[in-house]
Amino acid sequence: MKLITSKQNSTYKKWIKLKNKKYRDAYGMFLVYGHHLISKAQEKQAILEVLSSNTEFEATHLSKQLMEQLQQTETYIDQIGVCKKINAKIDSNQVLILDDIQDPDNLGALFRSASAFGFNHIILSLQSADAYNEKAIRASKGALFDLYIERKPLREALLELKSKGYQILCADAHQQGQLIKTEKIALVLGNEGHGIREELKEIADGFVTIKTNQVESLNVSVAGAILMYEWRKL
Repeated sequence: MKLITSKQNSTYKKWIKLKNKKYRDAYGMFLVYGHHLISKAQEKQAILEVLSSNTEFEATHLSKQLMEQLQQTETYIDQIGVCKKINAKIDSNQVLILDDIQDPDNLGALFRSASAFGFNHIILSLQSADAYNEKAIRASKGALFDLYIERKPLREALLELKSKGYQILCADAHQQGQLIKTEKIALVLGNEGHGIREELKEIADGFVTIKTNQVESLNVSVAGAILMYEWRKL
């Protein structure tokens, strides 16, 4: 049985780099942690290698010290999957647009809700958090693997969607409006602090607000889940 024990091992050094977005982008690879996410990656044929220090697991075996260096959470996880980015195009009449979402936990939670409610195409602004950040993947509970996720300038993306007949709806706590059933929708959610940029609001066909008591606005992942659920009910 082969056991990797040296941090100078060339393949191990590559795996360590995957904790950094720069190298995830360069290599087209990322890490997932734990049996559930590894199984999900295997279902989608995204897994390249499974790593563990436990010889009872079928895996590439590393010393405990090397596995500890690969950790990204306080809780030690002894099964790590090395994955390739697979991002098969999905044509969907329901598109979720995320404008500069900064918190990876919010991003992952939105991925999970989007998958649950049929918003299978997601477009991220260039400044949004990385979809392959460990926190985002963990919060998505594996939903990342079921979605088509693009990252591009949003103004151009919205204009393109509009030309294809999508209704552009912006979620905004300070505007009046409600969901209206249309054949194609692009739902825009904004940054946790600043909301949706004005240049994107100018393109919108309408706005949607969630009426609340005593609080001005909801967390973006909560608001997004509510709006996508309500859209499915229409």
